[in-house]
Amino acid sequence: MIDHHRALIYAMVLTSASDGNMTDAELHAIGENIRFLPVFADFDPHKLPQVAGECGELLGATDGLDAAITMIKRSLPKSLRETAYMLACEVVAADRTASQEELRLLELLRHGLEVDRLTAAALERGARARYTVA
Repeated sequence: MIDHHRALIYAMVLTSASDGNMTDAELHAIGENIRFLPVFADFDPHKLPQVAGECGELLGATDGLDAAITMIKRSLPKSLRETAYMLACEVVAADRTASQEELRLLELLRHGLEVDRLTAAALERGARARYTVA
């Protein structure tokens, strides 16, 4: 088990790394979420590189992705599972393009966290609207 901060950060890092290209926009979104969202109020942002590295190590293991999603689910109360999915959606939306790998990761995360389809669609649309430009 990991704490809820790590679980939420893992969801964002998994999403950003899913296509093999962690963009500046995605990294910026992760940093902004950690600095400004109330769920991270008691998290030290200087620990982000360490936590991201832990997630990377987990991904490098056999069945790392499945293990990471299971760990995220087990570490979060039900009330924060939608938050984890929303944060993953924010990371995908941050660079205004969604790769097939990112979309597949969102699907795996949605199923793994047991976020229902309607809620997931609302969270996805909210993230898309937040990052839309004229």
